[in-house]
Amino acid sequence: MPQELNSLANEMRDCQKCRLHLNRINVVPGEGNPHSEIVFVGEAPGAQENKLGRPFVGAAGEFLDNLLKMVGWNRQDVYITNIVKDQPPGNRDPMPDEIEICTSTWLKHQIKIIDPKVIVTLGRHAMNYFLPNMGSISQIHGRAFRKRNGKVYFPLFHPAVALYRPDMEKILKTDFKKLPKLLRQLDNLT
Repeated sequence: MPQELNSLANEMRDCQKCRLHLNRINVVPGEGNPHSEIVFVGEAPGAQENKLGRPFVGAAGEFLDNLLKMVGWNRQDVYITNIVKDQPPGNRDPMPDEIEICTSTWLKHQIKIIDPKVIVTLGRHAMNYFLPNMGSISQIHGRAFRKRNGKVYFPLFHPAVALYRPDMEKILKTDFKKLPKLLRQLDNLT
């Protein structure tokens, strides 16, 4: 399985299916445990991620690391990726066609290979991809949703929101603390 993810990552490095490759220093495929029961999916790489080729390595990533530690996990326990694999110019939001190309070409394959029990969406773009027409993230964050494919989706605010709005840190921590219990409940069902 790790080899399948590595092969996919190598293919991503040569991808030119959308305009995002024009801004690429490094593609950001994702990282972590290829056998993880949980996958965190953010929106898009930022400038630091583009430089290093790793997801969530800037200030938002540091906060995500702290959230993981808070529940007794680290990056090596989970898998972390984004819906698009290249930084949009000027850190703009990814465009619908970029999301469609990247998710159908790469993200769906990553998820199929890892086969997690829970997909945690970080921010509204990831939430809207997996849970379209469910309302705003303010309405559904911190709640689990099971879809017909058997996967459980758990929308969270993007960790970066706590950097700009300190009042959101408590909400993120409260929601994040639900994840270990959710995994235990799912383990008991299987």
